[in-house]
Amino acid sequence: MRANLVGHGATLILAAFVATTAVAQGTPARIAVWDTASVSADRLSPGHFSRSGAWKKFSRNQKAVSFEGDAVMTNGRIIAVLRKKGAAVDLYSAGGDAPVWRVQGRLESPSGEPAVRLENVALTENTRAAARVKAVYQTANGDSITATFRIKRGGIALEAAPGPGAGQLRVEAAGRYVVLPDFFADDILIDATQIPVPTAEIPSENFLLHLMDQGRAIAMCVFENSDQDVRVTFAGSGDRRVATGSVIRFGKDRRVWIALMEGAGIWHGFDVKNEDAGRIMPLNWKIPFAAQWRTDFTRRNELTDSWEMLYPAKDGDGYIKPSWLPSGPRGGKPSLTATGKIDIDAYKVGGPASNRLGPERKRWITVLGRYLYPCWTDEQQMGFVQPLKHKRDELMFRGPAVIYPINRLPETPLDTYTTVDVVRSTLGVGPCEYILSVEGQRQDHVGRATCHVRRLLNEIYQANQQKSKQEEIEIYLGDALDFVKHIRDRIELYVEFGREMREYLAAQKKAHPELEKPLTEMEGIVAELDDRLAARRNGIKSPAYVIALNNGFRKNLLTYDGADSLDRLKTYTDALTGVGGSQDGLVGECRWIVRTLRQRAALAMAVDPKFAEIAKEIRGRTQKVLLKPSAYEGARH
Repeated sequence: MRANLVGHGATLILAAFVATTAVAQGTPARIAVWDTASVSADRLSPGHFSRSGAWKKFSRNQKAVSFEGDAVMTNGRIIAVLRKKGAAVDLYSAGGDAPVWRVQGRLESPSGEPAVRLENVALTENTRAAARVKAVYQTANGDSITATFRIKRGGIALEAAPGPGAGQLRVEAAGRYVVLPDFFADDILIDATQIPVPTAEIPSENFLLHLMDQGRAIAMCVFENSDQDVRVTFAGSGDRRVATGSVIRFGKDRRVWIALMEGAGIWHGFDVKNEDAGRIMPLNWKIPFAAQWRTDFTRRNELTDSWEMLYPAKDGDGYIKPSWLPSGPRGGKPSLTATGKIDIDAYKVGGPASNRLGPERKRWITVLGRYLYPCWTDEQQMGFVQPLKHKRDELMFRGPAVIYPINRLPETPLDTYTTVDVVRSTLGVGPCEYILSVEGQRQDHVGRATCHVRRLLNEIYQANQQKSKQEEIEIYLGDALDFVKHIRDRIELYVEFGREMREYLAAQKKAHPELEKPLTEMEGIVAELDDRLAARRNGIKSPAYVIALNNGFRKNLLTYDGADSLDRLKTYTDALTGVGGSQDGLVGECRWIVRTLRQRAALAMAVDPKFAEIAKEIRGRTQKVLLKPSAYEGARH
């Protein structure tokens, strides 16, 4: 880990890495490789595995240039099978009473020609740490496609590394939902029933989730960089339409992993109707293990809104919102008690990003204002939701929603993987750190909020202590100015982003007239930045205005103790908080607009693959401006 990762975020990332390593080192399961000595025409069933005693098992460090029958390798958690009469590698989960087939990975040439038959399998690695086979397939045209498949001890992922002729990997993993986790903004939840095209190009930076088997399995695809194109395929109609799988290009010598997270309740799906707004809805689902669980709601404008499930606080007074990022004036490491409640000792309430919520789950952020947090668990770990009820229709929920484990807590079982764990165990700590960009996502709180300064000044002047506390007052005035400058700097970043984005979209319109419709939609979203700025321009004033306010305060009020001192103070604080409130609202609205642009670009790309390159550019630019948010942007609900 880089030395500059400190505090709560670094602690959890390091703890998670140590936990994942402990799993790999401490699991009793071992690497094993077999040659079935016979060829199966069909996919192996539990009955086949029950007769594994008749298979030829390779000794540790033994290698082989070919297999007589089918090749089977396992680490006790997953099983990979390459059949001589097959055209793909079958991946099974091995954690239950019997192996369960989950997904299939089939190699394709750079032009998309699939492998149709297996020519040869060689065992090239067989140690305590890992097993690897080299497979040579042929296409219908007789072209060779080569790749290696590897499993590590204690892991849950199969690694596919391309060889000569390999262009992409098709992962067969059927299910209604596909989730594209997003650590900078909101996830993208793809509902197959809402995608009319047979194939959709998607903007997944490094991974995607196939939610399968009615909440019992997640197939996670991980790839080494965001330049590896990804397509999702669909089939069926109406309520039976599903995402059949994904196709991931290897890129130049880039690997792809398929990981299996499974167990009862590993994910949960439900639907929200219009009439559910504001209604408490018990979910027929219980959190299966301690972790940070993400809930993806579909808003009424068809975008995804991502929230983290709350846990009941240790002391019984309210809830805790777990996060791997610091929140509030100081960060802390969450800890669960033996009963599953989170220990709040590391937290301190304060600011809009506080991780502590009261028993009523009331919370405030810009844009939403004051609201009831919409997803939580009780002391028995049962899940509940209360869809938002808001005056703005587009902020409320309607449609499908899913819950899945995005990150671990210190008490997450060592043998359990979450989304972040899979990224860390496949790509490694360094790339994972870069992808998560913990430092870039820290919410900055510079100075002191204007409303807080108002409260502190009121306390001093009500106690008639202004003459004895001039030093403290000067600090508060400086803090308020620092706060205003910081938020104003963030606003200016959004303004500059909007200007540059308008220029980019205009240029793309000229270059790609066939994409006028989605580009016009993007322009409309960007234009909202100017609209919101115009609506609040008079209120936000400028830092120079606050400097003038402070100078007037020092001249006329700093030591004034007349009978009307509180009235004079109110004149000052009303003007100051007017600036602060307008800025807070505007910076939150700017972030909301950029988040919307980020998602809309992804959805436009899914519907029209020709929009892919433009969508990737838009998403790259949005990610840059979303980094290092102010605490008042509402970056974390």
